[in-house]
Amino acid sequence: MSGHHISSAKFLWGVAISLFFLTFITVAVTWIQIPGPWNVVVAVAIAVVKSLIVAAFFMNLWWDSKFNVLLFIMSVVFFLLLIGITLLDTLFRVDPVPSF
Repeated sequence: MSGHHISSAKFLWGVAISLFFLTFITVAVTWIQIPGPWNVVVAVAIAVVKSLIVAAFFMNLWWDSKFNVLLFIMSVVFFLLLIGITLLDTLFRVDPVPSF
């Protein structure tokens, strides 16, 4: 790496304010009557956007080498793969004791 990127305080405050705004939107989703599981889907989508903002700007992945970005993406893919394998096991499991 040839050098470090130094972000300005104004830029970091802008990122922090956007994170606070997205947190406010996430809380507002709980008050709005969105039907079915869509309220959880919207809240998780906003949380994913917030985590990408944190990873990109506070962890400096935006300005870092592309290899570190690739490592981050591969770790997320591996995590989703493990969650998917776990769901395949638990969603299709037969109950050992039948319900009454």
